[in-house]
Amino acid sequence: MLEKDPVPVGTGEVVKMEVDYSKTCDEKIPELEALAKSGKLDEALEGLTVLEKQTRTGGDMISTGRVLISVVQLCSQAKKYDLLNEQISTFAKRRGQLKQAVVKMVQEVCNYIDDLPSKELQYQLIETLRSVTEGKIYVEVERARLTHRFAKMKEAEGDITTAATILQELQVETYGSMEKIEKVGLILEQMRLCLAKQDYIRTQIISKKINVKFFESTDDEIQTLKSKFYMLMIQSDQHDGNFLSICRHFRAMIHSPLAAGEVDKTKQEELKHFQRSAAVYLALSPYDNEQSDLLHRMLEEKSMEDIPTYKSLLELFKNQELIHWKQFCQEYEAELRGQVNAAASTGIFDNSEGGNKRWENLKDRVVEHNIRIMAKYYTRVTLERMSVLLDLSKDKVEEVLCNMVVAAQVQGKIDRPSGIVSFQATKDPSELLNDWSHNLNTLMTLIQRTTHLINKEEMVHKHLLAGGATKPAGPSTSTDNVPSPMEVDS
Repeated sequence: MLEKDPVPVGTGEVVKMEVDYSKTCDEKIPELEALAKSGKLDEALEGLTVLEKQTRTGGDMISTGRVLISVVQLCSQAKKYDLLNEQISTFAKRRGQLKQAVVKMVQEVCNYIDDLPSKELQYQLIETLRSVTEGKIYVEVERARLTHRFAKMKEAEGDITTAATILQELQVETYGSMEKIEKVGLILEQMRLCLAKQDYIRTQIISKKINVKFFESTDDEIQTLKSKFYMLMIQSDQHDGNFLSICRHFRAMIHSPLAAGEVDKTKQEELKHFQRSAAVYLALSPYDNEQSDLLHRMLEEKSMEDIPTYKSLLELFKNQELIHWKQFCQEYEAELRGQVNAAASTGIFDNSEGGNKRWENLKDRVVEHNIRIMAKYYTRVTLERMSVLLDLSKDKVEEVLCNMVVAAQVQGKIDRPSGIVSFQATKDPSELLNDWSHNLNTLMTLIQRTTHLINKEEMVHKHLLAGGATKPAGPSTSTDNVPSPMEVDS
C-alpha cells in the first residue's frame, strides 16, 4: 500500500488520502457481496463496516464511496428497507466522514425511490435522505431534488398546502453548485404552488428572486421557462387587478428573441393573441403618465397593424374626443367578447364573473376618459349636462368624478346646491403668494421702464430747446454775409 504524509481528518472536511485502499476494496467487496447473496447479509455488512472505517480514517475518498454504495446496494437488493434507512443515517453521521463519499451514496440511493413497492416506503426513504443532507452544502442539489419530488408526491395526493410549505424551505437562489436553469425551474414551482394555495403575496415575493435578464437567451428551454414565469405573474396580477403589469407581461412574451426571427404559423397566432391581450389590458389600466406613455408607444409599433380593431380601440383613448358608450359597444363588444370570432377572442371579457367585472372596468375607463376631456374644454359645467354627455345618472357621475379627484386624475369641485362642477384648479396659499409676488415684480419692472423712457424723452426735449435758443459760436462762413430776400427789397 502507498503511504503518504498523515493529514488530520476533520468532520466532513476534504482531506488528502493517506492510504490507498483500492486493491483491498477490489478483493474484499466482491467477497462480501457474494456472502450477502448466500443469505448472510449481516455478516457482509459487518465486513463492509470494518472496511469503511479503514478507508475513511485513511482518507481514501474513492474507496469509501465504493464501500458505501455497496452497502446500500446490498440492502436494496435484499429488500431490507428499514435496514437501508438505518445504514444511510449511520454512515452519513460517522465522525470524519468524507464529503464525496456521502454524495455518491445519496446519489445512488436516489435511484431506488421509484423502485420501492409503496408510497409509505418512498416517504420514509425520502425523509431519511432529507435528514442526512440537511445543512450540508455539498449535497444541497440532491436535497433540493428530493424535496421537489416529495412536494410533487404530496401535490398528487391533493395536499397543496403541505407541498407548498415543503418546497418553500428551499432557498435555491443561494445554491452555488446548481445550474441556473434548474434554479429558475424550482423557483417557478414555488410560485406555482403558492398560487395553487392562493398565497398571492408570497408569490410576488418569490418572483423577485428571478432576474428577467436571464430570459434574454434564445435557448428553447429558457424560453419555455420565460413563458411559464410570465403566465404565473399574469395569474398573480389578475387577482390584484394590476392591469398595467399584465400588459407588460404580455409585451415581454411578444418581444422575445425567438419572436424577433422567423416563426411558424402557430407561433404567429400565439403572438397575435398576446398582442391583443396587451392592448385590452392597457385599455383597462387606470390613466396615469406611465399608461399614457405606453399607449403612445404601442400605437407606433408596426405589429399593431396586424390587429386593426384593437389599434382603433387604443386610438379612441388617445384622441382628445368623447367616447360614446353605446356606439363603442356596437363597434367593439361583439369582437371583444368573442361573439363574432371566438378563435381570435382574448377570453378577457367572457361570460364568467371575472369577465363581466372586467367589462364594467372598461366602461369605467371610458367614463374617466370622457371626464378628462370635459375638464380640458370646460371650466364650469352642470351635472345635468355631464350626465347627458356621459349617458349616466347624476349620482353615478358624481361618484366617478369624486373618485377621479381623489386619485388626482382631474382637479375640480362640485357646488351641490347649484349642481355646477368647476374644473378650475384651486391653488394653495403659497402658490397664490408666489403668483402675487411675480405679478408685483412684473408691474414694478414696467413702471421702472416707463419712468426711464419718460426721463429720456424729457432730456432729449430739453436739449433740443437749449440748442434752438443759443447757437454755438463758431467761424463765419460765406453764407453768413449773404443778405436775405427781405433785406434786398428794403
